[in-house]
Amino acid sequence: MNSFLAETIWFVPIYPLVGMLLSTLWFPSITRRTGPRPAGYVNAITTFLALVHSLLAFPAVAGQAATFKFIPWLQVADLDLTFPVMISSLTVGALILITGMNLAAQIYAVGYMEMDWGWARFYALLAMFEAGMCALVLCDSLFFSYMILEVLTLGTYLLVGLWLNQPLVVTGARDAFLTKRVGDLFLLMGVLAIYPLAHTWNFTELATWAQTAQVDPNVMALVGLALLAGPMGKCAQFPLHLWLDEAMEGPFPSTILRNSVVVATGAWVLVKMEPVFALSSTVMATAIAIGAITALGGTLISMGQIDVKRAISYLVSAYMGLTFIAVGTGNNDAALLIVLTHALAMGALVMSSGSIVLNNITQDLTQLGGLWNKRPVTGLSFVAGALGLIALPPLGGFWSMLALADGVWQSRPVVLGLLLVINAFAAFAITRVFGLIFAGETNPMTLRSPENLWPVTVPMVFGGAFVLHLPLVMQSLSLLPDWATLNKDVALLLIWSSIFGLSLGAVVYIGTFITKPVTLPSKALQDLFAYDFYTPRLYRSSVVGSVDIVSRVTDWFDRYLVDGFVNLVGLASIFGGETLKYSTTGKTQFYVLTIAVGLVLIVLLMSWSFLADLSLVSGN
Repeated sequence: MNSFLAETIWFVPIYPLVGMLLSTLWFPSITRRTGPRPAGYVNAITTFLALVHSLLAFPAVAGQAATFKFIPWLQVADLDLTFPVMISSLTVGALILITGMNLAAQIYAVGYMEMDWGWARFYALLAMFEAGMCALVLCDSLFFSYMILEVLTLGTYLLVGLWLNQPLVVTGARDAFLTKRVGDLFLLMGVLAIYPLAHTWNFTELATWAQTAQVDPNVMALVGLALLAGPMGKCAQFPLHLWLDEAMEGPFPSTILRNSVVVATGAWVLVKMEPVFALSSTVMATAIAIGAITALGGTLISMGQIDVKRAISYLVSAYMGLTFIAVGTGNNDAALLIVLTHALAMGALVMSSGSIVLNNITQDLTQLGGLWNKRPVTGLSFVAGALGLIALPPLGGFWSMLALADGVWQSRPVVLGLLLVINAFAAFAITRVFGLIFAGETNPMTLRSPENLWPVTVPMVFGGAFVLHLPLVMQSLSLLPDWATLNKDVALLLIWSSIFGLSLGAVVYIGTFITKPVTLPSKALQDLFAYDFYTPRLYRSSVVGSVDIVSRVTDWFDRYLVDGFVNLVGLASIFGGETLKYSTTGKTQFYVLTIAVGLVLIVLLMSWSFLADLSLVSGN
């Protein structure tokens, strides 16, 4: 039975597609009769089936070599576009993560969006995301991965812009779509450029080709940078990071999925393409630089945000930056571990903060506080997610960070120092959010704040509990290092960096020693963090400004030169026609005379130069 389910694992993306198609039946006329809820229940059932299928198939592939299935799609001349399906413990494990997080988000949405009538559209889009991500992890082709990522980009636009009557939502959806399109455009260039070099788009064959490839370093650098731009956009890396902040205008249940596994789609492609990136030292160094800038900047910016969703979203960019550092240093296993531990911990954090926002009707951290005694279940779930995110043993975040830090311990000590700083900043930032929500005195917005309904509370509790039990799962899968081979020096450095960040955050935002609200000594530095290092303003003055100038010049050229010439021809034709209509008498001799006069004038004009030369000769 398990082997049959493993062989048919390619069917998992079809489950959510069926749910998405069934959701379209709930158009407004039916929704008025049945209400919007059946559309959500149908999708939850199909997602549950996908999760069960993945769980039952996992024992059959655990510890086994990867197998492949090929689904023909298009064969033209020398171009063979066959969809390769890779079945392994890694891909099936990713399916479990995706379907599990989506099921949690769907159950969470039952309570969070109880009064919303857009269930059919919302759940259909969640199902589309689930189907796309499941197909992505099973796909072993760069070309088809690009096509799937394009569908997910469209899904981001539609899901963020769910509430069409809110201007900020529409603006956020547009900005998220356009920002991702920049990375997608360069990714398409890289996809098309790599084929003439490797003559294949399959990830497995690309890795084999990269082992013996002899390619011009400059060409490989350009192709690698183009391929790197796609994951940059998907993982919200600098300078394509602003879309994730804008996407926070969408509903909280979609944020659960987006902040945990959707952003990881770029990291998945990044890890798959690492053998190709390794052909160019420039590309690898660029990946490290981008990841370091984003991780360090994201944690600092998170400290200056007063919107809870944005404070968390910048931490998402920061941890995806760690995956770039891992791939840039050749630590692919560490990158995948970071994706796993981050997804579960971030899911618990988003669900806990969403539960607070739902009851208190505000996302402003300055209006919250004093909720620890009123919301202990939510508080414990938040703590579990926060501790699972940073490098604090024995939770998952510690083991993933240890794998990365141990990989750069001897070869790149500067990167190790940077990891310690980023971990301390992340610990401080998440402690700040916890202190502003749960510690301190009760504010007017938090006077009454009971625990939420079970559809919101149960996924949140399960998310926090799974974060706490993740080390046991990792141990059963042999993902934890042996105690004998454990680098204890690196482990102690990570632990002390976490303790330093947590302690400093607790002193500042939980203790009563420092006056609230907390402000930095320099207002300029505080504004620098709060306004995202003024990146939006830099965009408006550089990229957006230059596009605006080019657009205005193009508009003027089109309006006054192109259209002006066309309009001139049209006016001349109208004027000539209006003039000639008054000479219409019906007499043939008059028409012949008019034609003769015209021919004489044409002949004179054509022979004007000849007559001028003749007059000069006669004058001499």
